[in-house]
Amino acid sequence: MSWWVWLLIAVVLVVAIWYLSSQAGRLDRLHRRVDAGHVSLQAALMRRAAVAAEVAGEMLPDPSSAALIAEATKNARRTAESDDVTRSVAESELTLVLAGVFDDQESVQELSEATDGELLEELASACRRVEMSRRFLNDAVRACSDVRQQPLVRYFRLAGRTPWPQAFDMADGPPEGFGVR
Repeated sequence: MSWWVWLLIAVVLVVAIWYLSSQAGRLDRLHRRVDAGHVSLQAALMRRAAVAAEVAGEMLPDPSSAALIAEATKNARRTAESDDVTRSVAESELTLVLAGVFDDQESVQELSEATDGELLEELASACRRVEMSRRFLNDAVRACSDVRQQPLVRYFRLAGRTPWPQAFDMADGPPEGFGVR
């Protein structure tokens, strides 16, 4: 073989190694992004539960609704260390309770004026953060899964022993009464 054939083989090998290395680095960054999404969602869910518990403690908007919020909050906190399915059911329940209690923008406005209003604004903000954090996590999971499904990534096992990323599905929209839709 002549020298140019050896040079061509060397160039092809260098390009292949560079491509695989860049894919492995990309996959590593995506896995870190998924981990960051989990941490962000965990913090947002805990913050929402804390603010919802404060709202229930203030007996807002009324004692019966406050009892519903308190029960859903307690259930969400109890499942904080559970598997994702159990946690998503409990968090969805809290979302639905909040949506049922704060479903009317006019009554939320009246309640905000009658009270300090700061607590309801904080709850609205916490609900929006949960929604954004879940979207951030699920976008990262989708991007990571797309890369992991590529044939060369699977063949060369560039993901190593990292578990397959899982999306977190739950009802997460802020209540209509907060006027953020």
